[in-house]
Amino acid sequence: MIKNQALKKYSNIDDEDFEDIGKAIVVVKDQLDLLNKLFIKFDSKNYFSWKPLEKLDCLNKAVEYVQITELVEKRFANLVKKLRSAYNLSCSSEEITYFEKDQIHFYFAIKSILHKLTRWDAPDTSQMNEKVRELMQEAIISDGVEEIFKLWDNEQNQNIDIFSDEYLEKIEKIKLPNTKIKLLQQLLNQAINEYKKTNKIKWIDFTKKLKKLVDAYNERKEDLALANDVLDDVAEQFANLFHELKKDINSFEDLWINFEEKAFYDILKDIAKKHWFDYPEDKLIELSKAVKLVVDDKTKYTDWAQKNDIKAELKVDLILTLAKYGYPPVTKDEVFKEIFEQAENFKKYIVEA
Repeated sequence: MIKNQALKKYSNIDDEDFEDIGKAIVVVKDQLDLLNKLFIKFDSKNYFSWKPLEKLDCLNKAVEYVQITELVEKRFANLVKKLRSAYNLSCSSEEITYFEKDQIHFYFAIKSILHKLTRWDAPDTSQMNEKVRELMQEAIISDGVEEIFKLWDNEQNQNIDIFSDEYLEKIEKIKLPNTKIKLLQQLLNQAINEYKKTNKIKWIDFTKKLKKLVDAYNERKEDLALANDVLDDVAEQFANLFHELKKDINSFEDLWINFEEKAFYDILKDIAKKHWFDYPEDKLIELSKAVKLVVDDKTKYTDWAQKNDIKAELKVDLILTLAKYGYPPVTKDEVFKEIFEQAENFKKYIVEA
């Protein structure tokens, strides 16, 4: 990069190196002004008080405020990103006042908590101002959210049951509705991804359901976003989906089959539903068990999924099994494809574990 290259307008400076500290200072002040205007309706005075509880309460409310709509949230994130790039170069300059630095730390702390809520992975603390890092942790703790974040800490979540009533109850107690919704969304994301390891077709089904809820939430309008009763209803929908997922995961027990057989049961039932034909429930359960035996017999070989002769044998055995149980005349290739993908998916995660 040529050192004297003219600085791009601040709205297009994501990759700028800010070699000129003077220009970086201009960008800092520009971005700070835009952030202040974004927060024009938010009372942030308590953040700058000497009382820790007031400071932390204000920070939590600021995180809630910036989630008012997806558009506001994204705009805030982009402004802070540009501010951080410029501030990293110019933070030692005396042209940036102590009050401006406090404001900058305020916005950095908000972004850090928001990042934690939406991205699972924590910010790189080595790149964060120590004051911001401490405020972020304290703000999370002050609102009772810290236990939930342990779910995304690989060192702490080894013995955590993500489906326990205890963790959902902790989320339910959170008073900030947008924060609660974000946490429920992340809890569902993790739970649904866990389900993928044992039941691919249900993973797809619940992923679609979650996406529908998230899309509806992201399309919220600012006037409705301010209504807590509307947000409480949204949070309840997320919680209901979590309960539905939990019930479905354990439903194999009610069918008196194991969870692997339940995965094939779901495939066969889904295909029957898709093609509008009825098939007796008792026969569906027995067929699921039979399919599981066929799959187990062929997948015991190493690299079975890459061996065409074994795949061909599996397909023939499955067709014969379907015919034996009178499974209605649908395209057998479709049935085989779904069953093969489930078998491959399950064996993949078993091997990885």
